[in-house]
Amino acid sequence: MKQEKAIVVFSGGQDSTTCLFWAQERFEEVEAVTFDYGQRHLLEIECAKEIAAELGVTHHILDMSLLNQLAPNALTRQDIEVKDGEGGGLPSTFVPGRNLLFLSFAGVLASQVGAKHIVTGVCETDFSGYPDCRDIFIKSLNVTLNLSMDDSFVIDTPLMWLNKAQTWELADQLGALEFVRQRTLTCYNGVIADGCGECPACKLRKKGLDEYLSFRKES
Repeated sequence: MKQEKAIVVFSGGQDSTTCLFWAQERFEEVEAVTFDYGQRHLLEIECAKEIAAELGVTHHILDMSLLNQLAPNALTRQDIEVKDGEGGGLPSTFVPGRNLLFLSFAGVLASQVGAKHIVTGVCETDFSGYPDCRDIFIKSLNVTLNLSMDDSFVIDTPLMWLNKAQTWELADQLGALEFVRQRTLTCYNGVIADGCGECPACKLRKKGLDEYLSFRKES
């Protein structure tokens, strides 16, 4: 794989930044793509730009504002509360069609820049119930992308079967734990690094980090 090229779907968050380090270790050339869909915090895009620049990665920012018009939710509207799903329902942060659109456009970009690998940080272990983070969806879309463009892309999902503690462990193995901890934005309230500590994303991130650090200390 070292001679191949990859595109990383990149938000500047914990998962996608870990995937960026993962890709840089495995592929000869890596580029990143960030989607501007009118997300709640534009700081997310600035964070992604800074990380990509620091890691020397060519960074594409694509306008996906149409998604904002189609899918009002807590990530695109300040007046919608961030909260977990009730009675088995999806969280208010679910953006319908987001990964379908992001990965499709990443595939188009990959075809233009000569990349055969598309890397995304989706995960079915700690996935908050999002249907477009499931392995079966990724496999289905991989086939569809290849059929639609008569190509042979591979969608790589290095975090698919990892919980948050294991994702922190992977970052540590890549020599990037402190970088990911201090430089990334996961918080739904727009606070870099350890975040606000109150929103669902921060709680999941902290729980995973505490579990991993406790395990590392014991071992």
